[in-house]
Amino acid sequence: MKTKLFLITPPFTQLNTPYPATAYIKGFLNTKKIESVQADLGIEVILKVFSKEGLTHLFEAKTHQPLTDNSKRIFALKDEYIKTIDSVILFLQGKNPTLALQICQEDFLPEASRFAQLEELDWAFGTMGTQDKAKHLATLYLEDISDFIVECVDENFGFSRYAERLGRSANSFDELYATLLKEPTYFDEILFSILKEKIDTIQPNLFLISVPFPGNLYSAFRSAQWVKKYHPEIKISMGGGFPNTELRSLSDKRVFEFFDYITLDDGELPIEELIFNLENPNYDTYKRTFLLENGQVVYKNNSTKHDYKQSQVGTPDYSDLPLDKYISVIEIVNPMHRMWSDGRWNKLTMAHGCYWGKCTFCDISLDYIKVYEPVAASLLCDRMEELIEQTGQNGFHFVDEAAPPALMRALALEILRRKLSVTWWTNIRFEKSFSKDLCLLLKASGCIAVSGGLEVASDRLLKLIDKGVTVEQVAKVTRNFTESGIMVHAYLMYGYPTQTIQETVDSLEMVRQLFEAGVLQSGFWHQFAMTAHSPVGMYPEQFGAVKETEAIGTFANNDINFVDKTGINHDKFSFGLKKSLFNFMHGMCFDYELQEWFDFKIPRTKIHPDFIFDALQDDNHFNIKPTAKMVWLGGKPDVEYFIKTKKGKSWEMSALTFHDKKQSFTIQTNKNEAEWLVQMLEKLSVSNTKNFSFQEIKSNFETNLEDFELFWYSKPVNTLREFGLLVL
Repeated sequence: MKTKLFLITPPFTQLNTPYPATAYIKGFLNTKKIESVQADLGIEVILKVFSKEGLTHLFEAKTHQPLTDNSKRIFALKDEYIKTIDSVILFLQGKNPTLALQICQEDFLPEASRFAQLEELDWAFGTMGTQDKAKHLATLYLEDISDFIVECVDENFGFSRYAERLGRSANSFDELYATLLKEPTYFDEILFSILKEKIDTIQPNLFLISVPFPGNLYSAFRSAQWVKKYHPEIKISMGGGFPNTELRSLSDKRVFEFFDYITLDDGELPIEELIFNLENPNYDTYKRTFLLENGQVVYKNNSTKHDYKQSQVGTPDYSDLPLDKYISVIEIVNPMHRMWSDGRWNKLTMAHGCYWGKCTFCDISLDYIKVYEPVAASLLCDRMEELIEQTGQNGFHFVDEAAPPALMRALALEILRRKLSVTWWTNIRFEKSFSKDLCLLLKASGCIAVSGGLEVASDRLLKLIDKGVTVEQVAKVTRNFTESGIMVHAYLMYGYPTQTIQETVDSLEMVRQLFEAGVLQSGFWHQFAMTAHSPVGMYPEQFGAVKETEAIGTFANNDINFVDKTGINHDKFSFGLKKSLFNFMHGMCFDYELQEWFDFKIPRTKIHPDFIFDALQDDNHFNIKPTAKMVWLGGKPDVEYFIKTKKGKSWEMSALTFHDKKQSFTIQTNKNEAEWLVQMLEKLSVSNTKNFSFQEIKSNFETNLEDFELFWYSKPVNTLREFGLLVL
């Protein structure tokens, strides 16, 4: 029996770009010549509902009468919504750009409660163009319809999640199981109609469902339930981020009324073994797979094969997905969050796992973090070129836990050598390796943004977290990125065990100073959550926390309820931290006393008001490692020779004129130094594959000329340093 696979991401994940898991698996299956078809059922359901026909049916099919004034208003304006929906969706797909002018006149779209926030946000679009403002207004319009759906049609609806509550920390399968036994919802029926069409066309014998988040879980079970009912001959397997973290201690056999298999961690080898089992009935060898055997849930990991190296898994394959139909929205004006929901990004991974792998709040005991394996820069660029050709898109989001600085450097050099025109962003650690010169190189290669975990802006807690950075170091790194033109987003955390109120206040002061100094452009506060696979979750007593329950559920197990021994209620800080951050991001309220953000008494900060300012002054530009690599990003200069005379003495000089994208500039030096410099810049050109170290350049200079230090710190070389002579 030849296996044919059907891979899906169930509703809902992102509207603007496909979640990459199925594309990764399809790319791997291509290397094995295994036939597969993939689908993002989330975007397909959305496009079916948010259409002229879909809204007409939705308003007719409402199961509850509108109770709020808002829903009554939307229902009264239903003809306006039906009339405008197709043109708005086309606009958000980038196919109808002229509609922006009409949307911005604010008498084209029907408006309900979401538009009430416009007066507050209007100033935020002062620097944004018509297209962006129209995109935001169109997003509010969709969210108004969403509010109506939640009230009158399906309370579980959400654009990037569905019935998320049922998947979040569901230690018991009871509630989800009971819901699945009820009649299908309005959205379930739409999902089923799409699923029927796909199954009838593809006729697979193995159905793979990727479940990245709790908000995909319910629809995954509904999809499996429908296939089990109407196509019992098809085997069904679940994999993805949710089972990898939540279902590692699964024991409820009712789950296998819906699924035949649940696989954990990297999916390539487990799926290949499933295929061997289906094609060879006596094989009975599995990799990290739950299944039902003799009425009991068993976990089988008896395959002796090793997981595939990252170099062997192939290039992600986005074929079958409707790449031209995803919709870009602007929900909120946080610049980094906007990148998640606006624009189409090809998703790739620079390295499997995390090269640091020590943060105590992180799931570092699991393979997706623990097993670190980088991909060679040349192979990454090969994959980028393949994806550009396949998708027509040159934007890349590297979805690493933390991209390694050395690999980012190698990738940037490879992009520049190949003369690729790409845009990319990724997640990092705020390492001291990110020097100003490295940041300039990353920018030159197309890097536009980085996000990184500052977590708790307190050196004591950063040490407890084992983050491996200090606040002072973070300030310098964020400055280097910012001055290079790369946007910086910081993940911030509050409520870590033993965190005192004073430390929370001091963290906020550090964040205020970072924004005031202009070295952070975006941030988001998260409340600490204890997970079962992190050091804090495994050994809470070492971190001043006590688990509220030790019982392991039969279904999902990851989030742990705990009590902080300090007894502090960290929840009460949430509103003040987020409100202050919103203002800081827009360059406002830096002169407010921190007390003004909270409606309860807080202590005064103990952080010096110039802590970050002072940290940014302290920088050593004179300490260059002999092994540092040197690169020239510029081109060849025009050379002119002339005679300079002073006090009766004459000597030969050279004027070197360089042209970069913005301007031309000229440096002058004596003829011998100029001739050496022209020759050396050609060798250091980014287009050359051979790297030269600082020591090699110094030695080469000193074979013919004198006093390299005097030359290196001279005005001509300082000018070149500003225009692309990098020491990495």
